[in-house]
Amino acid sequence: MWRRILSPPVISRTVLFWRSLYTMQLKSSEFQSLFTDGLNGLAEVFAKHQHELRIAGGAVRDLLSDKRPEDVDFATTATPEEMKHMFQTAGIRMINNKGEKHGTITARLHNENFEVTTLRVDVQTDGRHAEVEFTTDWQKDAERRDLTINSMFLGLDGTLYDYFKGYEDLQNHKVRFVGSAEQRIQEDYLRILRYFRFYGRVALEPDDHEPETLAAIKENSRGLAAISGERIWVELKKMVVGSHAAHLLELMYTLELAQYIGLPPEGNVEEMKRVWQNARDHSPKPMTILAALFHCPEEVEKMDLRLKVSREEKNLALFLVKYRRELCKNEDKPDSLALFTDFIIDSRELDTQSKVCELLKYQGEEKLLAQLQRWAIPRFPVSGHDLRRMGITSEQC
Repeated sequence: MWRRILSPPVISRTVLFWRSLYTMQLKSSEFQSLFTDGLNGLAEVFAKHQHELRIAGGAVRDLLSDKRPEDVDFATTATPEEMKHMFQTAGIRMINNKGEKHGTITARLHNENFEVTTLRVDVQTDGRHAEVEFTTDWQKDAERRDLTINSMFLGLDGTLYDYFKGYEDLQNHKVRFVGSAEQRIQEDYLRILRYFRFYGRVALEPDDHEPETLAAIKENSRGLAAISGERIWVELKKMVVGSHAAHLLELMYTLELAQYIGLPPEGNVEEMKRVWQNARDHSPKPMTILAALFHCPEEVEKMDLRLKVSREEKNLALFLVKYRRELCKNEDKPDSLALFTDFIIDSRELDTQSKVCELLKYQGEEKLLAQLQRWAIPRFPVSGHDLRRMGITSEQC
């Protein structure tokens, strides 16, 4: 079907590439491990009703990178109504019908949930939401996806279906939008942040962007203002703990994105780069890196209003901004660890030790961090039960 909609010059180039991928059969152990009783049962239902079922999107990218995907999404030529009929006939339970209007049905087999989505094309988009129509054209569905590396499908026999050279880009560690970067971004402005997140996962070099892509991002940066803070935060915190995070955050400032995504417009980029170097090898929390951008608690409050981060994340940012200068090694104190352990004990808050560990990552204090991670808050040797046994009442205490 896809050949009929391509012009002759494009057909000649695409067919050569397509054939090389069409014959590729994935046989990795990561791929084989997906075939549980649940997936085998799901495949049998679709085969019985003669509807195609393929693994889609990010799971394909992970499998081609020799990783077992955490989540596996499926695409199909069957409509939601056809899927519901198939599952009901087979006695398969369906859960969470919230995605049905977008074509997604979730089936539960052998204690596993399987999200299956009908192939779609975008009829209308407003930069946040899309009205879709269902299709049986796999290329049309691939065409509406954001990045080439996320636009591939994998048949259950291991056959790779790749319409936009996603596998080639993955091998070359390139992150590119499907077709026009500007068009893909204008369909959903959150794709700007998805570009940065996946760049940190795929690219080898910190600054290997296509100039046309960066130009499209800067030109459309204002569109991020209409995206919900919750969606922005999901992407941002994944990007911050990936590779090249310091470079990517600095680039966001260069492209004038910060003001639209809750970061301080005049963020301390140099401090952030220093903290990233200090903490990158110690699994810092996303907020530990971002806290370096804030000059004062008021900027943390503004960030929270925009992104609606969790209370724990907000409190960590406030803690780091307050104590990154105030709570530091005391040169007059022979045991620097005692400064931090005393602070933790005096605070009487359960998460203070975790916050101090993030502070030590922030400051680059590797030795103290290792010591504090091994340290446990001492337990008071006398319990309430001991006092009662000795006849001491609460009034006497």
